[in-house]
Amino acid sequence: MSRQAVLSLLRQGGYVSGQAISQRLGLSRAAVWKAVDGLRKDGYEIQARTGLGYCLGQTPDLLTQGEIQSYLPQGLTIAHTLDALETVDSTNSYLKTLAVQGAQLAPHGTVVVSDCQSAGRGRMARSFHSPAGTGIYLSLLLRPQCAPQALMPLTAMAAVAICRAVEEICGLQAQIKWPNDIVVAQKKLCGILTELSIEGETGRVDYVVLGMGINVGQTAFPDELTACAVSLQQMGYTVSRPQLTALMLKHLDALSQSLQAPQTYLAPYRERCVNLGKALEIVRLDGTSQPVTGHAIDDTFALVVRHVDGTLETLQSGEVSIHGFYGKEPL
Repeated sequence: MSRQAVLSLLRQGGYVSGQAISQRLGLSRAAVWKAVDGLRKDGYEIQARTGLGYCLGQTPDLLTQGEIQSYLPQGLTIAHTLDALETVDSTNSYLKTLAVQGAQLAPHGTVVVSDCQSAGRGRMARSFHSPAGTGIYLSLLLRPQCAPQALMPLTAMAAVAICRAVEEICGLQAQIKWPNDIVVAQKKLCGILTELSIEGETGRVDYVVLGMGINVGQTAFPDELTACAVSLQQMGYTVSRPQLTALMLKHLDALSQSLQAPQTYLAPYRERCVNLGKALEIVRLDGTSQPVTGHAIDDTFALVVRHVDGTLETLQSGEVSIHGFYGKEPL
């Protein structure tokens, strides 16, 4: 606690004498020195000058509670409970385990973020590459009082929220591949996985876990991912992970307050959707595929496609590939 208290004081800027820190925090001078030494070992650059005291310089790119909270804006309705982990099998799995224990332990708005996942998961039971020190792996718990159908637009809304966070931190105009991938330069930057639990007696939602993993600092990917994955670093943007995490939470907070008005996310989703007007391929559950063209996003965020005979089909969910994306050869 003394380490975080000293760090919070140094974040205010300028030099602060050891005596002033001691008096303001009620710590001994030895405890102040120990806290500063510990922060330096954690990667914080702290300058010390005789007669002036200590001054905080560069901070490490750590997904710790203190670093993330230092960037969070005031007044958020989520993230009052924030677990920052060094590693976990899956942030979604971890948060679901907490969620089933009740709202007292895991209230609405609980957030789990991890530096690394040993068993990160995506849609269709796919694994999600989650190495340490390079990405952001985050899950948000919501406890909305609604029927499951009301949450159909949630993943699409989250995609818009993450695009907005990326655009705010570095100006990069990210796009969305229906239904849930954030893409840049025809490669995947971020994936989103939404999982919910339904009360058997009422049919209403007990909780929903909204998980996402975003590639930030990777300079390379395993061979099998090189053609389909990209990071902000590879696009030329060096980004603070705790700062981007805080921006993600800022926009996810706005999402959580707009669950009753998903239509406000329709226009920005349509603007960013890369499926429209593109040559697509629907992959059916039985493994068969059909060539189609992306036609529209309807008012429920479903993808409307046009078949070769001109008929339209509305897809509420499923697997759709785009020629020219993720290493697929263009037509």
